[in-house]
Amino acid sequence: MIFPEGREDMRRIFLRAWEKHSTEEPLEEMERRIVDVILLHPEYHQLLADGDHALSRDYSPEQGVSNPFLHMGLHIAIREQLATGRPSGIESHYQALLLKLRDPHQAEHHMLECLGEVLWRAQRDAAAPDEAAYLECLREISDKH
Repeated sequence: MIFPEGREDMRRIFLRAWEKHSTEEPLEEMERRIVDVILLHPEYHQLLADGDHALSRDYSPEQGVSNPFLHMGLHIAIREQLATGRPSGIESHYQALLLKLRDPHQAEHHMLECLGEVLWRAQRDAAAPDEAAYLECLREISDKH
């Protein structure tokens, strides 16, 4: 699957995966991964069922709501990082959190806070994400919990 560049195109991938799941159509591998994350977030199911609204809605910090597509996308990114072992050391941070929290979904939630912060800084600074800062944030989070 080739990843689109625009916000609406990316959202359409989530919406189509959810629609295919809902109608019991066969899913491609990436669609299965997306659906796995969606199933962990029942609070987003209604939004995904209303595709037009989901495509056009803005989610800004000023509105006090989080972006469900960003949130789910970060879950997928964490899972991809764990599957590939990149950045090096991520698995040990995940395992430390998992040992303490005993819930894979909650461990991912803590990790995506770090990933979101590192990605935000990279975007703000027009730079590559800082893997060292990311791993340090993960270490701090796993030490805290």
